[in-house]
Amino acid sequence: MNDQSKIAPAASASPPFHEPGEMVIRNVNWAGTRALYAKEVRRFMKVQLQTIWAPAVTTLLFLVIFTIALGGANRQVLGVPFADFIAPGLIIMGMMNNAFANSSFALLVGKMQGTLIDYLMPPLSTGELLLGLVGAAVTRAIAVGLALWAAMALWPGVHVTPTHPWAIIWFGLMGSMLTAFAGVLTSIWAEKFDHAAAITNFVIGPMTLLSGTFYSIDRLAPVFRAISHANPFFYAISGFRYGFVAASDGDVMAGSIVLLVLNLALGLLCYALLRKGWKLKA
Repeated sequence: MNDQSKIAPAASASPPFHEPGEMVIRNVNWAGTRALYAKEVRRFMKVQLQTIWAPAVTTLLFLVIFTIALGGANRQVLGVPFADFIAPGLIIMGMMNNAFANSSFALLVGKMQGTLIDYLMPPLSTGELLLGLVGAAVTRAIAVGLALWAAMALWPGVHVTPTHPWAIIWFGLMGSMLTAFAGVLTSIWAEKFDHAAAITNFVIGPMTLLSGTFYSIDRLAPVFRAISHANPFFYAISGFRYGFVAASDGDVMAGSIVLLVLNLALGLLCYALLRKGWKLKA
């Protein structure tokens, strides 16, 4: 009896189960993160004609116009036909632009419509919130990239057969994440749609078009070549192109390291601003 009386209180002091109906989240709230990710994906999939197919058609028009205007039957760049040279750059360009468009819209529309509380109140940590937003933006980029690749694969005179799949996957993800993080920063900073449009028109657009998508930077003057090397979009486009044509006008390994470091830096900056609630919390 004495032994049993000593053991019983100790066992009852630490119940093995929580009370029924008591929700306990351990480590990572995967269910909440999946719910946010699914919400963001459904948001752009409900208007996929505008968010996926329209950008794919617009980018495909770049291919048609530039190959007709500048291509020529015998023109080659980096030892490959001009159409094969610009096709991979157009694919990653469309991916990066749409990753930025998706992530820059999420929190900003919450500010404009007064629904920002829907992002801040759920039991999600800062990292989980960032993961859901960036994951959805990268998903949209992949959808646009697959649509463009399928269209270009069927286009006569264009060859987009993968040569180095690892480079396509790595630089596709790194480039999409780069603009996705930039979109989150824009969404945090912007107070109206004009602010986000300004970043798109005066930062993202020029950096994308002036990154060697339509030309090889080896043909530029030394000053402009140095400026191109300072453009992070150049490394994403050059490395992604290497995955298709096995030729690059930049160091592929150096570009992969630069993009990794930039993504880590932007990710930490987004995390710090979201955690602080800058321009998000009163």
